[in-house]
Amino acid sequence: MRLLLPLFRPQRCRGVPRNNPKAALVLCLWVGLFSAPVFGGDSPASGQWIKLFNGKDLKDWKIKIKGFDLGVNYLNTFRVENGVLRVVYDEYDKFDGRFGHIFYKDKFSHYRLRAEYRFVGKQTVGGPGWAFRNSGLMLHCQAPESMRKDQEFPVSIEVQLLGGDGVSKRSTANLCTPGTHVVMDGRLITQHCTDSRSKTYHGDQWVTVEVEVHGNGLIRHFVNGELVMEYERPQLDESDADAKALIKDGNKMLNEGYIALQAESHPVEFRNVELMVLEP
Repeated sequence: MRLLLPLFRPQRCRGVPRNNPKAALVLCLWVGLFSAPVFGGDSPASGQWIKLFNGKDLKDWKIKIKGFDLGVNYLNTFRVENGVLRVVYDEYDKFDGRFGHIFYKDKFSHYRLRAEYRFVGKQTVGGPGWAFRNSGLMLHCQAPESMRKDQEFPVSIEVQLLGGDGVSKRSTANLCTPGTHVVMDGRLITQHCTDSRSKTYHGDQWVTVEVEVHGNGLIRHFVNGELVMEYERPQLDESDADAKALIKDGNKMLNEGYIALQAESHPVEFRNVELMVLEP
């Protein structure tokens, strides 16, 4: 349930002398605060959603694939068909380490990001085993213009998207941290990936993932409306060369960044990619 705070309206408080305005103000604020109805819970907040992907073309998105300059859509990896943003490899002979990302043009700090995804078909020849039915939503990304030509992944916080193999348990909306760390349950997490508590989603079904991001504060992952992970204080890993180059004046904390969708060798489709800006 979302948090509801009514608009406070000053009013006359009984029992306070008219000639003591400071006391009246304090008492009225105190009464107004504690008489306000407050509701709490884990379900996503409502609000005005804006479409990042228009369902027609890749306008407002920038492509960066390892080994190529920004803007080169190698072998038509990213394309739009039937209202869906597709990551495909039908023109590849083999994957050859061509990890790719497609970045939205603007950066954000406090927001909710929502998208539907599904894995389809077979993994591309030459793709690493761990990349089977694997993609991601990259948050607080470095600017695509700042990536090295041969850089595999942007420095970012990754909401890792995984599909099931039809047999084994495999959670989705996990956390991975290329060039970054986070704090979880009061402890700095330095391992690369941490599993969520989501269900496993086998086959080619569409799955809805939503992420609530509060700058350098709390970040929460939802899958089909269920809260599956939360952490806070995203920060740059100074032991990572690409991340270290982004540290300014000793400040490692990540408060904002770009959003990217990932291409890691398994065909994947995205639709209804939307964002709602939140107040800090």
